[in-house]
Amino acid sequence: MISRILLIFLLIVCFSCNSNDSEQKLLNKSNPSGLYGNMSKTDKVYGLDELIHNKDDYINSIVKVTGVIEEVCPMRGCWLQVGGEDNNNKKIRFKVKDGDIVFPLSSKGHKVVAEGQFSVLTLNNKQAKNWKRHLAAEKGIDIDTASIVLTRSDYFEYRLNTSGAEIF
Repeated sequence: MISRILLIFLLIVCFSCNSNDSEQKLLNKSNPSGLYGNMSKTDKVYGLDELIHNKDDYINSIVKVTGVIEEVCPMRGCWLQVGGEDNNNKKIRFKVKDGDIVFPLSSKGHKVVAEGQFSVLTLNNKQAKNWKRHLAAEKGIDIDTASIVLTRSDYFEYRLNTSGAEIF
């Protein structure tokens, strides 16, 4: 009986480690080019600026969006911060469920096309400060929320709840 419990425990540990090792390998992949997740064959791809400018037309819609990857989640590769190709300050976060897709850190600077449900997250003061603290913690930076100064753009985030992406 004890040997069965020990065997089950060891199997769980082994599979957990393999999953974690696998995720780390994907996160540190040197060539990020390729397809991640699933995308439909829809031809229409929106530029980031067009999508944001007409955001009310696309809220909660499934869309394909293109842009340039500016940042990757350093912990698990579960999001991409994407900017438009014209280098203005408009940004969108492509978010996936942790572990479902792992975007490589080497994706930064690459062009991406992603598909998912477009939304706008609206944050109150406390949520905005906690979100900024969380993003800093992902980079290994510990900040006190009392010291965070918020700007107007900190109170919302454009987001694509992503089902698939292709990095070029």
